Amino acid sequence: MLSPQLALSPGLLRADLDRLGVTVGHESSTLRVWSGAADAMELVVFDDSDLDWATDSAALAPVGGGVWEITTPLLRPGTRYAIRVDGPHGPGNTFNRNTLLIDPYARGLDRDGFDDWRSVVVDGSFDWGGVGKPAVPMDRTVIYEGHLKGLSKRHPDVPPALHGTYAGLAHPAMIEHFLSLGVTSIELLPVHAFATEPRLLQHGLSNYWGYNTLNFFSPHAPYATEQARREGPEAVLREFKGMVRLLHEAGLEVILDVVYNHTAEEGIGGPRSSLRGIDNAAYYRQQEDGAYIDVTGCGNAVNTSTDAAARLVLDSLRYWANDVQIDGFRLDLAATLGRDESHAFTPDHPLLRAIIDDPQLAGVKKIAEPWDVGMGGWQTGNFGDGWSEWNDRYRDRVRNFWLSDVDYARRASTAPVGIGGLATRLAGSSNTFSAERGPLASVNFVTAHDGFTLRDLVSYDVKHNLGNGEQNRDGADTNRSFNHGAEGPTDDLGVLATRRRAMRNLLGTLLLSAGIPMIAAGDEYGRSQRGNNNAYCHDSPLTWLSWQHADWQRDLFAHVQRLLALRRENPALRPVRFARLGEHTPSASVMDWYDERGETVTSDRWANPDHRTLQYVAASTPENEAFNRILLIIHGVEAPTDVVLPTIDGVSSYVSLWSSADEKPDASRPPLPPGAVVPVAGTSMHLFRAE
Repeated sequence: MLSPQLALSPGLLRADLDRLGVTVGHESSTLRVWSGAADAMELVVFDDSDLDWATDSAALAPVGGGVWEITTPLLRPGTRYAIRVDGPHGPGNTFNRNTLLIDPYARGLDRDGFDDWRSVVVDGSFDWGGVGKPAVPMDRTVIYEGHLKGLSKRHPDVPPALHGTYAGLAHPAMIEHFLSLGVTSIELLPVHAFATEPRLLQHGLSNYWGYNTLNFFSPHAPYATEQARREGPEAVLREFKGMVRLLHEAGLEVILDVVYNHTAEEGIGGPRSSLRGIDNAAYYRQQEDGAYIDVTGCGNAVNTSTDAAARLVLDSLRYWANDVQIDGFRLDLAATLGRDESHAFTPDHPLLRAIIDDPQLAGVKKIAEPWDVGMGGWQTGNFGDGWSEWNDRYRDRVRNFWLSDVDYARRASTAPVGIGGLATRLAGSSNTFSAERGPLASVNFVTAHDGFTLRDLVSYDVKHNLGNGEQNRDGADTNRSFNHGAEGPTDDLGVLATRRRAMRNLLGTLLLSAGIPMIAAGDEYGRSQRGNNNAYCHDSPLTWLSWQHADWQRDLFAHVQRLLALRRENPALRPVRFARLGEHTPSASVMDWYDERGETVTSDRWANPDHRTLQYVAASTPENEAFNRILLIIHGVEAPTDVVLPTIDGVSSYVSLWSSADEKPDASRPPLPPGAVVPVAGTSMHLFRAE
């Protein structure tokens, strides 16, 4: 039985939208395609090796609800096929009976030239060997965001034949890195089949990141090994599933960054490869005259206010979550998916509700990028129960505190703000996410694929994107970065030491905050993109991870290892719920705040820029783990200071666990009693366990 919420969405879930695409049978298979405006539809079958040689064709028949259908022995596993669609002309319609189109539900693709594609029937059978999903609890989740190719492309212990491939990501050398670091969930930049825009090819560049989806059901074939590509789409899918199985065997989750908000068909005048030729007026947001309403910045926004478009997204998520055993999804520009027929965002959008309530997606992590570029597009904190969200407000506040505020203080002899804003983010962003959703609604990050790397964030004041071919106009201009006295590479030992400490402060804040932390791949080693903050078009050593590291990079890796171990060991650092004043809330952390004198922080100090030293005490309220209490000192001024440890009932000593002032993690400090004076280095953090 459908849940009450699902029952409110009869259009999206109506039965005539079931089983779209090819359903493989014993002697014949059935193809179902939706087009609400088509007059005719035809299946075209091609030779297995000559994709320009049409060997047969047959008409699809309308069967009601806008669905066209054919059952035929022409469709069998391995068959290359396309569809032709004809329909009326007029505003919003772009039918052309001669255009060969991709089946939107195709499980595999083959290519004939630059922009000529064939759908491929895929059987999809796979032996999972009894391996299930790791099902990492949300409070223990640590996301590692990386690029499928870039992660293993240069790893010396991965065989060259596997470099940059699905199989390469699951090689023991890569798995050992993930496990030794301590992350739990690998979030991959787009791996749905995608295409490079012609304008990039003209500059000798490519769409490296993959945010230009060609098809929502097919894995990107160039990421498969050469052998799998030779064998065809069935082998490509099998390699992908093999990657998932091996990562699951190691206890690692796989999260996909999925792009449903626009497609590779781009704006009007772009390719007509699939949805545009099937029913342009229904699949893309348009004005009455057919002009596109672009809320994504990519030319064409998918219109999820129509049942067929919303169902296409839902069915794609179901397929990857169940047939391919994916553990979670990060939905790119998710605000676009929540826009209604008037193009306004609503958290009660039938698609957003269906994704949360669908039994086929139960237990799957759902992460929204909660914005797009349209009117009312900034929706951080406004997605409903069941969603986690990228927290850009967290990113901005943490960068401000450790970087731009310090830069400002050097110029003006005082910081622009106090410590109150950082404290709110450290404690789970309760001013952004409701009490019902709790701190786990926040996916905390300081860096991501989009923007400066961690090292560049502390090394450059401005972006350096000339290599992108857009005269440095692309990429964000406001980065809240700070070069600490020299732009880019330098031999100044003082500047380099300050940058290293700044990186440790940023990582320490991220990994000790309430919420779900996300690390951008390579930041654990301080990788650089030479100041490029929009490297989406570089498939080169600029973006591939380097596995040759200097001593300071290995030290930084050790800090991340230590921080993640401490996060696992101290439940006070990862509350499930917000504490409520005067109530006992299971799996929350009761938080108390003290100043540098060990006294309770007074209200006038939170916003005072002269007071940027804080002691944060978090005590767990046990539900499934033993009681735990930590103390974190945060000092946001470049001059050193002394801090008096607070006197708290039940606390007899403070055990030092980690300090950002250390070049290498140092756990040798002796315990200290309440009231002890601790010297704290400028702009640094120090974590203790309170016993």
